[in-house]
Amino acid sequence: MTVQRMDNVGIVVEDLDAAVAFFTELGLELEGEAQVEGLWVDLAVGLDGVRSDIAMMRTPDGHGRLELATYHVPAAVGAEAESPPPPNTLGLHRVMFAVDDIDDTLARLRVHGAELLGEVAQYEDSYRLCYLRGPAGIIVALAEQIG
Repeated sequence: MTVQRMDNVGIVVEDLDAAVAFFTELGLELEGEAQVEGLWVDLAVGLDGVRSDIAMMRTPDGHGRLELATYHVPAAVGAEAESPPPPNTLGLHRVMFAVDDIDDTLARLRVHGAELLGEVAQYEDSYRLCYLRGPAGIIVALAEQIG
């Protein structure tokens, strides 16, 4: 048996409304929201007494989704470091989105607290790329195809 598709990427955030606003500004569409709790959740995630709110965000083409979650019980656990880890940290690295105008996208996301990690760089005559910090310190990469 083979994988049928990648269904979604899950991101735990403190402020679900702010994360939904950030990814809506980026161009994702809110597919739905729900509160999840009960034995099935406890068994699936390996925690007891889970109660969380989730928001499913979908890319405009319908092929990519992010599941944003905020945990009420048990409380979310933060990273031990004082500042978010740098882009070369082992583990989940980043979520990248193709955009039509990287400068406009950055300007709109800065209103939602996005911080550029370096600069907008150009790769050959193909792409303009950048990394930024989004909700909960996650790294979001943007790529604008050029030429």
